[in-house]
Amino acid sequence: MTANTAADKSADKSADKAANALGVDAIPYPYAFDPARTALIVIDMQRDFIEEGGFGSVLGNDVGPLADIVPSVAALLALARAEKLLVIHTRESHLPDLSDCPPAKLRRGNPVMGIGDVGPMGRILVRGEPGNQIIPMLRPEDGEPVIDKPGKGAFYATGLDALLKERGITHLLFAGVTTEVCVQTSMREANDRGYECLLVEDACASYFPAFHAATLAMLSAQGGIVGWRAPLKSLQAAFRKEQ
Repeated sequence: MTANTAADKSADKSADKAANALGVDAIPYPYAFDPARTALIVIDMQRDFIEEGGFGSVLGNDVGPLADIVPSVAALLALARAEKLLVIHTRESHLPDLSDCPPAKLRRGNPVMGIGDVGPMGRILVRGEPGNQIIPMLRPEDGEPVIDKPGKGAFYATGLDALLKERGITHLLFAGVTTEVCVQTSMREANDRGYECLLVEDACASYFPAFHAATLAMLSAQGGIVGWRAPLKSLQAAFRKEQ
């Protein structure tokens, strides 16, 4: 093969990639992605965090802002499934003996009730307990991976990175809770690993609205230092343009 032929083939591949790319009207500038190489990661939409009586409310938080995004997350899931994107769910969870939960984490939270203690929905943040399950409206479909993560980030002590590489994924869409903790941590971990990330800003939430707003500003600052952000309607519009 001559050098020119190799260069031509490389150019053809680049053109094919560009032809498959969709563009989302995003901040700080348009986000381009190939759906075949893109996954949606829905972070920790668990009963423990979303519902009254779960860990979130035990800590004294108003779960209303988290419950309010459930319809948007459901619509995002429906879009991703219709467009054949890889859909991945995460749960913050621990082994029943808490051997994967470091003492520093166990000390955090409410002094009366913490990780592993028995709450209204079973042992808090323990795998297999009712409160640790993803809420029924957002239940994973057959074949959708569910990553049980012992930390804030979805990549720490999990097989997520290997799974994404095996599937040829280069771009990630993020949704879930809470914006400033597990969602942001996961997005930063992904950015450090070379993934191009978009946060669907109205499909994530915090118990503290000011923290949510600050996180949106931080992630997309300085030319998208961590990634992009856009509302669900912009993502929906990108797929409509493709049709």
